[in-house]
Amino acid sequence: MNLFLEAAVEIAREAGAILRVEFGRPKKISYKGEVDIVTESDRRSEALILSRLQKHFPDHGIVGEEGGNVAGKKYCWHVDPLDGTTNFAHGYPCFAVSIGLLEDGDPVAGVVFNPVSDELFFAARGEGAFLNGTRIRVSVVNKLAYSLVATGFPTHHRAKSGNINYYWEFTQRSHGVRRDGSAALDLCSVACGRFEAFWEFGLNSWDTAAGILLVREAGGNVSDLAAGPYRPGDPAMLASNGLVHDEILQVAAGIAERNAQDAG
Repeated sequence: MNLFLEAAVEIAREAGAILRVEFGRPKKISYKGEVDIVTESDRRSEALILSRLQKHFPDHGIVGEEGGNVAGKKYCWHVDPLDGTTNFAHGYPCFAVSIGLLEDGDPVAGVVFNPVSDELFFAARGEGAFLNGTRIRVSVVNKLAYSLVATGFPTHHRAKSGNINYYWEFTQRSHGVRRDGSAALDLCSVACGRFEAFWEFGLNSWDTAAGILLVREAGGNVSDLAAGPYRPGDPAMLASNGLVHDEILQVAAGIAERNAQDAG
């Protein structure tokens, strides 16, 4: 395990311990928008992560969901201290700490930790993807009709999101669509073969920096919904086991065309 990944694993476990202790306690919730919430646990988790990263890597940039934005450096950490805040606030045990390192914009190390299930996913570029120390691979399902897929919906401008059309279409064409509320964990589920694919719009860099590396290192494929390259923070993302990727892209292209016609 390389130095970057070793530090990220240690820090993710520390932050996860905070979330695990506070999960069963009454939550102090505030709002960043109409429905976009933040808890004190988000802030405490991020404060710990930022302080540890700054101590280990003082020359690196850090981009965090709740603050600490110092970008523009060769190495930059993208941190979600609590991915799945709404789940956490409602007592639904689907949330995680996500820590990803980008080198010139490309993921090189990533950790996603669910402190309730005690599942620690980690990967380093060129070194494979792992769950609790055991190497993981994407699934071998090769048809959308036999696939279980996942998506998410934005908290901002929800009425303007066209994703409901994708949700309906993929529900009809697959074994089902899951919406668990944590993009980081959805990507991990693609990486370990639980899901065949995951798509979403409007994700931030801290949502995907770790997860997309896990998918790639597990043998999967990540692109935008037009088959172009995807970089953390881009507007639309598709992650899959690779075998159903082209079929999903074809379906998505048809949905996008119909959405454009309806809008016109």
